[in-house]
Formats: sequence, structure tokens, C-alpha cells
Amino acid sequence: MRSGILNTASQILLNEANAIRNQSVELNSNFENAVRAMMATKGKVVVTGIGKSGIIGRKISGTLASTGTPSFFLHPTEAFHGDLGMVTRDDLVFVLSNSGESDEILKILPYFRENGNTIISMSSNPQSTMSQNSDIHISIMIKEEACPLNLAPTTSSTVMLAMGDAIALSIMKINDFSEENYARFHPGGALGRKLLTKVEHKMRTGNLPIICEKAPLHVIINTMSKGRLGLALINQNNRTTGIITDGDLRRLLEAHGKDAWDLKAYDFMTKHPKTVLVGTSLHEAEERLKQLKITSLIVVDNNCNTVGVIQIYDLK
Repeated sequence: MRSGILNTASQILLNEANAIRNQSVELNSNFENAVRAMMATKGKVVVTGIGKSGIIGRKISGTLASTGTPSFFLHPTEAFHGDLGMVTRDDLVFVLSNSGESDEILKILPYFRENGNTIISMSSNPQSTMSQNSDIHISIMIKEEACPLNLAPTTSSTVMLAMGDAIALSIMKINDFSEENYARFHPGGALGRKLLTKVEHKMRTGNLPIICEKAPLHVIINTMSKGRLGLALINQNNRTTGIITDGDLRRLLEAHGKDAWDLKAYDFMTKHPKTVLVGTSLHEAEERLKQLKITSLIVVDNNCNTVGVIQIYDLK
């Protein structure tokens, strides 16, 4: 039998999951108008909220900014003591409060109104003071908090966060925000590095294991050992016409035994090896390697001349 702790946790998760599911059904034109207003603003989306709503607001602002919508979080208390100067007339203000009656929020609303800012609010009370003083109000439908006392912001903050994600990602999709765009804002992340870094930055160029088509087996093995790439390139006029991997050698020796020593590179090389063009991102190269189920790509310039080798091990 499940313990009381697990039963309680399960009930809490179901409560919050159902609330998000119900919210998706209740989406209306106000949500769509909010999205379009944020897309149309000439300035930034200024997100503000106090307490748990403020914490959620920071996350929403971060998601907006990282997915292409310029945004910053404004703490309402600091705003009331000078930080309102950060808000320009071109900015849109997104205010969050579950009750819609947070005193810190109500104190700064008149400034936004006088400043000519579009105000979008989100709360569980469409009749609240905050809601009534907004241009667009988004209602979050909460029957009860997951908190056993129905007091601590739990379900309400979860739904508020999910709605923020829905807004940010709707804008992201409409704007056709790409992986490359995302990488520009996340250069320190693994995906950012792979999207911004090109194959020429990571490829092997020194002492490439290059042989000619008539190279005998002992030369091939010796060249592969020195190259330490697990392969040999068969080049002709600076272009790679074939490739031999250590796997090819094993299969050759298994199939031909001692007769393999009489063969030349052109007898068993793989013709037309897979290549990648200079300027290709590491992310694209990695996807190509996975798709082809190989470990190495030959990097070529615009004239199809071989300039290096990129391997799956170089992409970590």
C-alpha cells in the first residue's frame, strides 16, 4: 500500500494538473489580445508582482526575454521608491496578483496609466481593483489551492506560471523563433555553443592521415596509427575520394586473412565519403552524424577541397 505521504503528494499533483487542464479550456480572446499586445509593443514587457506572484513574474520575464521578447522584472516596492524611472512610455506592463488587490501593485498602477503604458493583468479575480484598472485582464480559474488549508499560493502560482509560459511560447511560435535565435541568447549553454560554434573551430587539421589510392595495407595501418583518428583519407588533388576506417580493416582481415596484405586502398575503401561544409554549426554536424550513424565527417571548403575532419567525440 502507498504511504500517506505519497497519497498526499499524488493528490496535490493531480489538483495542480487538473487546474492547468481546466485553464486551457477557459482560454479566450483576452489571452489572444494580450499576446498580440506584447508582440506589438515598441518597448519591453515589464513584469511586476509581489510575494509568490513576484517570484512567478521573474520566471515569466526570464522566459519572455530568452525566447525573443525583450522583458525585465520590476519589483513593485523598489518601483515605488525610484525604479519606476526604468519604465518608458513604449513599454507594456504585465502585472500579476492572485487576488488582484495587492497594495504594492495598486500603488504603482496610477503611474503606468498616467505614463500611457498598456497594462495587462493576471489574477483569479476579474472584478478586482487591479483587473478593473487594466487594458486587458487574463483570468486564472482556481477552485481551490493544493494547500490543505487552502491558504498557501500553490495551485494558483502553478497556473500563473503555466499561463506565462503559454504567452511567451505563443509569441515565440508566431515569430518563428529558431534554434539559432535561442543560441544567441544562450551562448553559455551546451546547445548555444553547438549552434554558434562552427565545424572549423573544432575540426582536426594537423597531421591528417592521408594516403593515395595505391597505398598497400601496411602503409594504411601505419598511417592510421599515426593519425589517431581511427581512419585514413584517400586524397587526390586535395579532395578526398575515399575513406578507410578501423572497422573496415577488421572486416577486411576477417574476410581475406593473409591475402588482405596484397590489396591496395582502392580495393576496399568506401568511395564518396560523407562531408560537411565549412561554416556548418556543430549542432547540424552532430545531427548529420546521428542520422547517418557514423562517427566522422570530412570538412570541405566551397571548392570541395578537404580541410579537416570532425568527429562525434569533438562535439562534447
